[in-house]
Amino acid sequence: MYPFIRLFKDMARARKAPRMGLFDTHISHHLCMPWDLDMWNELNNGRTLTLYDLGRIPMAERMGLLEVLKRERWGLTVAGSVVRYRRRVRGFDRVEMQTRLIGWDRRFTYIEQSMWNSRDECTSQLVVRTALTDRNGIVATDRVAKALGVDMSEAPALPDWVARWVEAEDMRPWPPHRTFPA
Repeated sequence: MYPFIRLFKDMARARKAPRMGLFDTHISHHLCMPWDLDMWNELNNGRTLTLYDLGRIPMAERMGLLEVLKRERWGLTVAGSVVRYRRRVRGFDRVEMQTRLIGWDRRFTYIEQSMWNSRDECTSQLVVRTALTDRNGIVATDRVAKALGVDMSEAPALPDWVARWVEAEDMRPWPPHRTFPA
């Protein structure tokens, strides 16, 4: 089940927190609960992605993006992600999550997130490609920037490793190969 209670708690904190700049880092703290675990008493890889939502959505609130979504009647969607796992997170471990906007291209925004354990070791890192949508599909980022009151020239170039991931995604066939007919 989606962690709605945790999301409501984190959103309440975000509403009370100072407004963030576009490239500031949102920091949140999370506890690995028993229902987050797999059979090896570790944070489940799928649940990790869900917990990363608890960093992105409050960050969007603090940046003023959620106000724009409501006003414009836009939706927010994940269009791709790549994650690297490096350290175990076990039951009742506390993690600090850092969430920041890396930049954007004409269609997508790119967000980097990481979790850090009490020994200041990075346990995982996620790069997520997100898009805003309306009834016609993806909303171009120049429209999003205008609605946010942001100058498009503020965006730094995407780091080389992110740009190469984007290139690799563009080469990936879609739809994927299907072994058996439906």
